[in-house]
Amino acid sequence: MSTNTTTMAGAQVNAAGALLALLTAHPNLPAPDVHVKLTAVPGTYEWTWGLYAALHYGLDQFEQWRAALGLDPAAIEQKHHGTTAWLIATGTHCGVPVELYGFYPHDADDER
Repeated sequence: MSTNTTTMAGAQVNAAGALLALLTAHPNLPAPDVHVKLTAVPGTYEWTWGLYAALHYGLDQFEQWRAALGLDPAAIEQKHHGTTAWLIATGTHCGVPVELYGFYPHDADDER
């Protein structure tokens, strides 16, 4: 029998509550693609349930959410693959990890 508490549905309660608090606190922001996600706890070998939120219709939407969550703009990562690029901001909300993604078109010719 596993002692890993992330395998039980009840382990998602904190992340689900944080999601409800997030959407309740910011009802007028653009609707993100959001779900509860199993996430590694930084600096440990442990896992916990957190939130994943993605915005696909402009970086202005990403910035609205980043500011609302108080995520550090200096810690934003930029990634790209082919013609898609995205920004990633991480932090916590209501004590659970949050990963915020903002997708935008990328000119693959810029790589040359």
